[in-house]
Parts: sequence; structure tokens; C-alpha cells
Amino acid sequence: MDLLMGIDLGSTSLKAIVYDLDGNVVARGSRPTEKYNPSRKHPEWTVWQPEQIWGGTAEAIREAVSQLGNPAQIRGLAVTGMGMDGVPIDEGGRWLYPFISWHDPRTTPQHAWWLDKIGAEKTFAVGGNPVWPINSALRILWMAEHEPDVLARTDKWLLIEDFLNFMLCGRRVTDYSMASCTMLFDQRALDWSGEMLGASGIDRRLLPEALPGGSIVGEVHAQAAAATGLPEGTPVVLGGHDHICGTLPVGVFQPGAVLDVTGTWEIVSITTGRPILKDELRQAGMTVQAHVAPGMHTIWGSNVAGEMVEWYRNQLAGFSDAGKDADWDVLMGEAEAAPHGARGVMFLPHMSSASCPMVDPKSRGAFVGLTPRATRGDLLRAIIEGLDYQFLHIVSAMEQAMGGGLERFIAAGGATRNNFWMQNKADIAGRTIEVPAIEEASPLGAAMLAGVGVGLYDDVDQACRRVYRPGPTFQPDPSRAKDYRRWFKIYQDLYPAVAPISHQLFGEFAS
Repeated sequence: MDLLMGIDLGSTSLKAIVYDLDGNVVARGSRPTEKYNPSRKHPEWTVWQPEQIWGGTAEAIREAVSQLGNPAQIRGLAVTGMGMDGVPIDEGGRWLYPFISWHDPRTTPQHAWWLDKIGAEKTFAVGGNPVWPINSALRILWMAEHEPDVLARTDKWLLIEDFLNFMLCGRRVTDYSMASCTMLFDQRALDWSGEMLGASGIDRRLLPEALPGGSIVGEVHAQAAAATGLPEGTPVVLGGHDHICGTLPVGVFQPGAVLDVTGTWEIVSITTGRPILKDELRQAGMTVQAHVAPGMHTIWGSNVAGEMVEWYRNQLAGFSDAGKDADWDVLMGEAEAAPHGARGVMFLPHMSSASCPMVDPKSRGAFVGLTPRATRGDLLRAIIEGLDYQFLHIVSAMEQAMGGGLERFIAAGGATRNNFWMQNKADIAGRTIEVPAIEEASPLGAAMLAGVGVGLYDDVDQACRRVYRPGPTFQPDPSRAKDYRRWFKIYQDLYPAVAPISHQLFGEFAS
């Protein structure tokens, strides 16, 4: 039996999953991703140690491989995971500094410099990137200022997936979707931007060759085989950015479909046949990125989501971690039992600021419409409704910028396990929501790319037809959808009404 492996480098876990060609899980291994705070002087600095990323992933791979009777059945593997975090590697392959994590705020001064000297408009017009402090280019600029000797000894700056590929097969290369995370990639040329490199002063020699996802980049070498248990010579294929790989098994890699992934963050994405770099998208906080599907691009917007539901559970409902699943059953049952509209309570889901389609780092969350009638279930229902209003707001901004309607809505992620949440999303959006019966979409997408790379699938379309599993479909209730259309207009007025107060509070209490 032919098998494929998808390796997923996430912020909480490092996973290796083995699939058959129909997308069934055959074996898996996992290890935690460990954050470090390396500086007493700067306790907010947060890094990933390269030895832990490699060591933990190697252990996860070994765990998965140990469950197979014949590891040689693994015909290829590909890596997916988080974007932007990179590590400097010298000519001998030694890492010179830890990965600066996306949690780390140290590049705030470089962020201000970039906005002043290069500008948000130019950056987006070339690379499709919002200018965030976590962008890879700003990490390189920080290194040039604070660790110039390290940068002088650097041969290549490898993003975290690229580092794992390097450790497996020795090649220094990236894919288009990961290169898109850097602010240094030209979306039209699909190559490093001379304009952005010149404006930033970053040396082109630091950047690896960029290739399409699904390209074979090498084979597992002897040292990696000894560490992981993989057979020496196993093909290593380029995967890509996690949420983009996740579009492949659920069939959202052609124009007209929307993928909504809700976990700690909610990411709403669509696929286009070319890079659309309209300034309207930048102003709405969206990103344009090269896709892992050949010839495609993606447009996506994101906000923190599930973290607010966790906050409610821990801080307002007062549940401990013990009996977590049972607690959620109780709380979500209370929210479902509450009337739609939550007895007039509305929630602005900006507890971690606003990213899309409102872009405001000083915005804060708010409950409005509270009365003595409000119950615990009303408050959680208001949070769910607020997040779903925000989803509709992102979709509306996308449709406005694209000049047309979106046809098909697919949901994935942890929130899909709750039927009430999915039904409420369908009611508020007024759209049918499909939930394919696919878990772990990102590593499966990486495995699909591995299969395309080694010729076990003709292309991603054929791979999707093999692995896709239909699941429940949620139709909007006409009566509730009519009410939500009316209340959505009130939701749209909420942010501008409370923003001045949020900004004052930010000035008084932000640390």
C-alpha cells in the first residue's frame, strides 16, 4: 500500500501524520511546540529553539513511523505550518539564532520604520502583505541592527517549514506561499522583489530559491533517516503555508468558494486565478498570497476568535480545565437554548484588537445591551453571534472588493464540531455552510502535495476527489436569517460608536 506523510509545524504541536491515498489516517505522532523566553532583560521576547523544532518533529515522525509494518510504504512527505518565523543558517548548515516567534513584539521599531520609509500601499501593491510587526523582513532588519555579526555569517534565512525540509534533505529552498509571508516577494512575478529588497536594504543572498508547492526538493539523507526512522531516500516535496494547504482536501482551490477555518483564529479565504492587489483589500486588512495550487492565489482575512469563547468559559462561566468537553456541552447547550438575538445583548469581538475588515489595533471588545434579564447563555450566544457577524462582515468586504457574489461556503476547524455554532453561522450569513468530514486538513493537504510531487496523483483536483469526504450541511433558517439581516446593520454601527471610547481606554491602560 502506498502511503504519504504530512508534517504540520504548529504553534502548539508538531505533528506527523501518515495517510493512505484516500486520505485515511494510518499512523500519527505528535510532540508539543515549546516557546522560550530567552532574555531576563526582555521577558516579552519569545522564540522557538531550532533544536526543539527539529528534535520534537523528528520524535513525532519516529512515533508515526513506528506504527507502520513497512516504513518504505511512505512514498513521499511534505511539510506545512505557520508562516513568517525564520532562522539564520550559515554555509555549514548551523543555525545561528533562534526563530523569533510571532508572539514576540521586538520588531515594533522596524515596523514603524517600514511604514514611514516604504509605506503600506507600496508593500501591498507588490507583495499583497499588510505591514505587520511579525513579517519576516522586519525580523531580518532587527537582526541587521542588533546582531550584525550573526547576519554577516548567515547564508540563508529559512522559514520554519524550509528549515525542516533542510534538516530532512539538506536543500535550502522555499515555496511561493511561504515566500509570500516575507514582504519581499513579488506576487505577479512569483519571485523575490528587487524593488522591496532595494528599499529595505536586505541582501538577496539571504533568501532561498522559491519554487511551486508540490516540487520535489530532495530525499531524506542518512542523518535525518537515523533521527526520524524514515527510510533514507524518501522524497521530500514542498508543501506550504498551513491554512492554504488546508484548502486542498476540502476543495477550496478554485474561484467562487469560501473557506472559513475557526479555531483560536478565524481565517476566511477565497481563491483567485491571479493576484488581485486592490487597495480596498489592504484597507480591509486582507492578505494576498500565492497558493499551493498551481497558478492560483488566495485572499484571506483573519481575526482572533476561539480565544474569546475560551475566555468566557474560564473567566465568566468559571469552569476549570477538568471535564472540559462536558463543560462545553453545558455551556453551548445554554447558548443554543437562549433566544436568537440573545435578548438584545450584542458583542463586539475585538478583545485582541481588530484585524479584518476593520483594522484597528486600539479597538477593544464590548458587550452592549445588557439588562438584568441577560443570562449566562445569552452572553455566550452574544459572543458566538458577534463572531458570526464578523464573519459576514469579512465576506461582505470581499464581495464588495471582488465586484461579485461568492457561491459556496465551506467550514473547517474546531468550531465545526459544534452544530449550534455552524447553524448560527448559516443563519447570520444567510448562506448554506458545508462541513466536510475531514480532520487535520492542513497536514492532509501537505500529504496531497507530496502525492502530486511523486506522481501518485495526477494533480490536486484528482487528489481532492480521492480524499474528499462530505459531511453535514447547514441551511439558514428563513425567519432567523431575516432577523439577523436587520440586526447586522446594528452590528455594523457598533464599532464606530465605541471606537472613541476604546481608544481612550487604550491610551490609559495599554501596557
